[in-house]
Amino acid sequence: MNKRPVICSFESRRSAEMRSLIERFDGHAMIAPSMQQVPFEENAVALDAIRQVISGAVSHMVLLTGVGTETMLKVAAAQDLEQGLLQSMGRMPLLVRGPKPAAVLQRHGLKFTVKAPEPNTWRELLTAIDEAQIELNNQNVAVQEYGIPNPELCDGLTSRGATVLPIPVYRWALPDDIAPLRQAIRQTIDGEIDALLFTSAQQVRHVLKIAEQMAQRDEWLSSANRTVVGSIGPTCGQTLREEGLVVSVEASPPKMGPLVRAVMQHIADA
Repeated sequence: MNKRPVICSFESRRSAEMRSLIERFDGHAMIAPSMQQVPFEENAVALDAIRQVISGAVSHMVLLTGVGTETMLKVAAAQDLEQGLLQSMGRMPLLVRGPKPAAVLQRHGLKFTVKAPEPNTWRELLTAIDEAQIELNNQNVAVQEYGIPNPELCDGLTSRGATVLPIPVYRWALPDDIAPLRQAIRQTIDGEIDALLFTSAQQVRHVLKIAEQMAQRDEWLSSANRTVVGSIGPTCGQTLREEGLVVSVEASPPKMGPLVRAVMQHIADA
């Protein structure tokens, strides 16, 4: 009987779901959480931006993630600003990157003007804005950020004449317990892992940060490139390539199920 391939995932928030998927496709799951979401406490920058939206100083809003949209509303609610924010959002074009922020809007009785098609990156969003003939010249555009700024998107909006107002609602930190992450790095170097699954660009950065702290960054990169490297989609894939990793599989559509399925098929075909 062939040994089940060892599939390492760096997923955190949906780690149980990822483990179930890997086992369903007959892989041996190794889960090494690489991130935790940390809301900005007393988020002065986000609150100032929210107040600008409510005052009417913003003409358009870009919503990049469902979790980020919900967090933005919670930040507003903590200061009794949620209703004012929702009312203001209802009066402006809302430009969403994908189905998750669209679903949040629907729950609050709001409609989006533009939604990017799959794979739901900033590139598709800018193209959708152009195709909808949304005029951004001399407009103030609020952008709900998700953990780290997106300079390419902001540059794209600026090149269309917009002034960008960031709303940074949360940031990504390393998990409190990094022992599983360190173990995954060691086992990759030892050749004990068959595939590495990445579901966000920030996971890549955090894995490399820990590998560097262990003085094993180059060794890990070299070893990782002897495994099957799976990416959830083009944004994550771009970061992997920029860091020197060879992407073996990119999920289509960009979801965890297709990612696991494609990686297991890649291993079976090898």
